[in-house]
Amino acid sequence: MNEMGEPLFTVRNSAAGARVSGPVVQAGQIRDLTVYGQTVAPPTATSALPVPRQLPSASRHLLGREDDLAFLEGELGSGDGAGEMTVVVTGPAGTGKTALAVHWLRRHADRFPDGQFYADLRAHAAGGPADPAEVLGGFLRALGVAPEPCEAAEAAALWRSLTAGRRIGVLLDNAATAEQVRPLLPGSEYAVVVVTSRRRLTGLGLGGAAFHQVGPLSRSAAVRLLAQGVGAGRVDREPEAAVLVVERCARLPLAVRLAVARIAARPALPLAVTAEALGLESRRLALLDVGGEGVRHALDASFEGLGAGAARLYRLLGLLPFSVLTPDVLCAVGGLEPAEAEPLVDELADVHLLEETEGGFRLHGLVKLHARAHADAIRDRPEGRAAVDRVLDRYLASTTAAEALLSPSHRTLRRDYAAEPVLREGEFADEAAALGWLEAEIERLAGAVRWAAATGRAATAWQLVDAMWPAFLRLRPAALWVELHRIGRTAARSVGHRDGELRMLTSGGAGLRNAGATEEAAEWYAEALHLARAAGDPLAEADALYGLSQTHRTAGRLAQAADCLRTAADLREACGYLRGTALARLALGDVRLADGRPAEAVPVIADAYRDLTAVRAVYEAARALAFLGQAQAALGAYDEAGRCYAEALARFRASRARHWEARVLRLLADLARDRGDLTGAATRQQESASVYAALSARAGDRRAAVTAVDAPVLPLPPSEPPSAG
Repeated sequence: MNEMGEPLFTVRNSAAGARVSGPVVQAGQIRDLTVYGQTVAPPTATSALPVPRQLPSASRHLLGREDDLAFLEGELGSGDGAGEMTVVVTGPAGTGKTALAVHWLRRHADRFPDGQFYADLRAHAAGGPADPAEVLGGFLRALGVAPEPCEAAEAAALWRSLTAGRRIGVLLDNAATAEQVRPLLPGSEYAVVVVTSRRRLTGLGLGGAAFHQVGPLSRSAAVRLLAQGVGAGRVDREPEAAVLVVERCARLPLAVRLAVARIAARPALPLAVTAEALGLESRRLALLDVGGEGVRHALDASFEGLGAGAARLYRLLGLLPFSVLTPDVLCAVGGLEPAEAEPLVDELADVHLLEETEGGFRLHGLVKLHARAHADAIRDRPEGRAAVDRVLDRYLASTTAAEALLSPSHRTLRRDYAAEPVLREGEFADEAAALGWLEAEIERLAGAVRWAAATGRAATAWQLVDAMWPAFLRLRPAALWVELHRIGRTAARSVGHRDGELRMLTSGGAGLRNAGATEEAAEWYAEALHLARAAGDPLAEADALYGLSQTHRTAGRLAQAADCLRTAADLREACGYLRGTALARLALGDVRLADGRPAEAVPVIADAYRDLTAVRAVYEAARALAFLGQAQAALGAYDEAGRCYAEALARFRASRARHWEARVLRLLADLARDRGDLTGAATRQQESASVYAALSARAGDRRAAVTAVDAPVLPLPPSEPPSAG
């Protein structure tokens, strides 16, 4: 209508001479067209418009997406009956969402005889997302409507009217919001709509949409994609380098294709050169950029759409040295309460910059490098330094709480926090919960120690290592035990903390001894003994002597080991340290067992067991039972040995001391063999091997566990060093 209320245009159809006003679809011949009272010549084309086939081109072979295609096939069904279907395909930038959707819709082109429509909704375009009215105009023109209605609501209604009953497929690519998508949904009960987006678009679920998240490719599929681009021969010649390339591309199809573009341009360059270049984290995102387009560009687009609070949290997360974190650490880095963090986490997860996992969150693959690059702007500012302090304080406080519960007599040295202490009352319900937390967090704790040392927080570094003692004692992560104590020793020495340095020397010496570095362990203990005597500290002297006794025992110098232990026991007894005295005597009993004197070992171990039970040292008392069982077995008292082993096994299982569980199972196998029960011996042997196999998968402990499994005879470990007390 014009301003006078008259039709803008009218169409007279010669078929019946009838007059039809408003937008129409012309099915026959137009005789004349009147616009604003003027007669306009009709189009000269004599053929009908083609059926819309607007989908972009796509590869005929979609690698590694069999499971994703199976999901879409399941949603599509047979395609014979009515039932409008909308599927929202989401995932991080570069995962190949569009390629998957195009491939699937092209595969089923015969199910859409009335057309396939495509629109890029430009969620992350510099000029902003596409206006739904603009998209509707394109769809309507493809159906022959021109000019299309100016009002978006009218255009959407006409779109639904024209598509009613038609079998069509629609791909709405790069959607920004559910509100942007809703006007574009057709009106046919036979229509299939696929929406792709980096956002989750949960609002479309109200209309019955199905959701499917696309992740990185499997390693084998990513390598096949690389081979497709650079040639199978190059990949076959350098299989290890090929794996490194795709892993450093986080197995994202976009990143792998960008790497392919670089590699293919230099056919003489070995894949190993590209793998090495991608190994430099500071350059990786830049290398995965071709012509201003790449992973960084895609992630920048996601980041720029964040609100101020979510963007701040993302930058702060980039400061962390680890990619997986728990909710309390996420709150700590942002200085947030859980209720404040929740909407920001949702916003980051909505655009797949943060991935929610069971019990925590993860910055996945190249996203971590992207966040780190954004963190550089605040790393040395007060905001960045305060965030680092909050996270380190959080870890130190939680680890100290676990230490106080699991090894209370070890909890004697100072703890320094950047702000007020953040220890929580009742942080862990019981010992099992504390040890479970240490086991789950041990790799991140190690990262926190390295991080503290690298950022000049030496006191935090050695104190965190000290607080981790129960993890070293119970979980036996051999490589980490040694590495972290080397860091802790240097850190304590750098700040001139004598007690801290002594503790690092004695507990670190135990790690070296358990790792097989007996001579270096002896050097650490000797240095500790010198420092303790110079300071006139009898308990520290006893600790060093205890450690030296273990190196003597390992080397077969049993007389020297016994001398050290007797002196250590006397020093501790004089100081009134009952638990430490009992531990020294327990170790003396072990030395007598090793010397082939089980009858002399029994009363010493029994006394140690009594005293450890009296001071409620449950774990150490269980160790005493294991030693006592070994002595009884050597004396032929098999029933008593079996009783000791059974009780020790139950206690170790209750406290999740898996190494000792495996060792007692091996001792039970030996006992069954001594009794002539070969079937029972084989069963216990297999149970022990199963525990060791599980332990071998634990990060940082693979070498120690595999060695134990492969050993034909597994002796009990020496007594724990005094710093266990």
